[in-house]
Amino acid sequence: MNKKIPDTVRDVMSRDCYRVTGLTSITNLAQGLALHRLPGAPVVDASDRLIGFISEQDVMGSVLDSIYNDHEAPLVRELMRQDVLTTTPNKSISDLAQEMLGAKPKIYPVVEQQRLVGIVTRRDILMALLTIRRH
Repeated sequence: MNKKIPDTVRDVMSRDCYRVTGLTSITNLAQGLALHRLPGAPVVDASDRLIGFISEQDVMGSVLDSIYNDHEAPLVRELMRQDVLTTTPNKSISDLAQEMLGAKPKIYPVVEQQRLVGIVTRRDILMALLTIRRH
């Protein structure tokens, strides 16, 4: 079987990705991140437009605080970051790999016409680079 060599983000992104809304509780978010083994998740509105991003690191303190003080954890909208680094499905693998060098996010929402169409992780890009290298 002749597999296509990945060239763009579209070739390696996860289309059916875990996402939350601003009204999701931090507890539900934390459970979802653990279940999907993700370091963070895109936050979308009712039309699936990207409005933010929230990571495990963003919520850890709030979860601890809610345990110690025995109160309900806040909602995602209270802790999410609105300045989100994104990519497009047509970006080349090598260009995104260059952008991911250094202290950049481990996961990028993939956006097309302001709508979330998937996510791509450093691991996805690294695996794509290894595939390209073998050919």
